[in-house]
Amino acid sequence: MISVVIPVFDEKESLPILNAEIAEAARKAGLDLEVIYVDDGSRDGSWQVIAEMARDCPWVHGIRFRRNFGKAAALSAGFHAAHGDIILTLDADLQDDPAELPRFLAALEGHDVISGWKKVRHDPWHKVIPSRIFNWLVSRVTGVKLHDHNCGMKCYRAEVFREVRLYGELHRFIPVLAAARGFRVGEIEIQHRPRRFGHTKYGVRRFMKGFLDLMTVKFLTGFGQRPQHLLGSIGLVSFLAGALGMIYLSVIWVIRLWLPDDFEPLHNRPMLIYAVAALLLGAQMMSIGFLAELITDYLGCDEDSYSIAERTDREVKPGSLFDKDAG
Repeated sequence: MISVVIPVFDEKESLPILNAEIAEAARKAGLDLEVIYVDDGSRDGSWQVIAEMARDCPWVHGIRFRRNFGKAAALSAGFHAAHGDIILTLDADLQDDPAELPRFLAALEGHDVISGWKKVRHDPWHKVIPSRIFNWLVSRVTGVKLHDHNCGMKCYRAEVFREVRLYGELHRFIPVLAAARGFRVGEIEIQHRPRRFGHTKYGVRRFMKGFLDLMTVKFLTGFGQRPQHLLGSIGLVSFLAGALGMIYLSVIWVIRLWLPDDFEPLHNRPMLIYAVAALLLGAQMMSIGFLAELITDYLGCDEDSYSIAERTDREVKPGSLFDKDAG
């Protein structure tokens, strides 16, 4: 079973065409699939179209939000409703081609996540250039080398979402979050089609939010289980700098006892302010680090910090390793 999860926001005109393309792709490839449309608070009648398709096609299912909660929430709801062993996501604006589905399935062999790469894009330059800069930055910061982290067309094994939790706007970082858990991530080049209906839902604010989300993901994947390593390191450096500044001022104060009264060494008054500020900042950062460690320990006690790929079927009974009669 393959589950296709499609978030929808004001895409009424595109939905019947998209559904027909998915059905044709499944027929040609002989695939057993279900399609889950998640209406993320559409106001153009998209839900009525989804409900009608669900009546006509038993493999179509719909979920409707009471209001717009964002793409990450829509994907998360679709993932929870999916029954397939493999989950494919794509956008509802017809820019992703469902005919690529068999290629994703073939590329998934040996991988857990396959991300699409729209090498040739049919978007305006003011959208393409910032997107390429952002993708380069994400690859450099996270170490997950993908050309197109923002691509909505991706394929996953279902077990990925037993361990990767989505919130906020972290949907574009699913491959990064999966790689941090040890899942194997790959990429294939796909066709990108021009938008036929409506307009893009993303503006300049998307890139600002994306950069902030990147900082969040870097912290979660690098220091999520050990926040003190980051916060405490910053605090320790700041505290030591402040301490060195105070030692310097103390030495100068002692030296001034033997120098003329009009000697004013290296603007010692600003130095005192900077040293005290560094001491306070260092102490605060280390205190925040300790609190973060306590919260992580308390909330993470039911969540494993590791990912198990598989188990053997062998059952080991207690004490059997030391049983002399155990053959």
